[in-house]
Amino acid sequence: MKIKEIKELETKDLAERIKEEVAKYNQMKLNHAITPLENPSLIKAARRDIARMKTVLRERELNK
Repeated sequence: MKIKEIKELETKDLAERIKEEVAKYNQMKLNHAITPLENPSLIKAARRDIARMKTVLRERELNK
């Protein structure tokens, strides 16, 4: 997900999206521990997307 797309989301939607992505990320890690994923770089990409979303959310909190 691009930073531009993240910034377009409303704060409430962004918080919900973070929860969803964290759940997906944790499931991916668990699945990878049991049987290796075909593309393990997806785990890294998911972690970075979550970090981007949390960064934008924090920026909004500080700018209030």
